[in-house]
Amino acid sequence: MTTDDRYYQPQNAKDALRYIEGLFNQYAQAPLTMELVAYHQKLVKQLQEDILPTAQAAGQKVQVENTQQMIQTMQSWLRIRMSGQPFAGKMHHFKFEADNAKPKFKRHVIKGRRSGGGHRSTRH
Repeated sequence: MTTDDRYYQPQNAKDALRYIEGLFNQYAQAPLTMELVAYHQKLVKQLQEDILPTAQAAGQKVQVENTQQMIQTMQSWLRIRMSGQPFAGKMHHFKFEADNAKPKFKRHVIKGRRSGGGHRSTRH
C-alpha cells in the first residue's frame, strides 16, 4: 500500500469542503478533549491555507464563499464548546444548520399479518 492510497486526495475545492464537512459533523457533538481541539484547529488551518487559496486561484467565487462560511462556523463551534455550551446543530451545505431547523416527522410502524419479515408499512 502506497501513501497515495492511504490518504484522501480531493479532486477540487468542493470535494475537499464536503470531506471536511463530513469529518466535522462526526465530531461536532463529541466531548471536548485537547486532541479534538488540536485536530479541529488542524482542519481550520487546512481550510485557510490550502482550500481557500486553491479556490481563489481557480476563480471559484462560490467555493471561496463556502470556505469562508465554513471557517466561521468551525471557529464559532470552538468558542461555543470552550465556553461549556452544547453545539446544537451540524454543518449542512457548508453552513450551520440548527437541530430544530427542519421539521421532525413521527413515524408509526404498522405490523402486518404477512410473512415477509422486514416488510412493514409506515404511517407518517
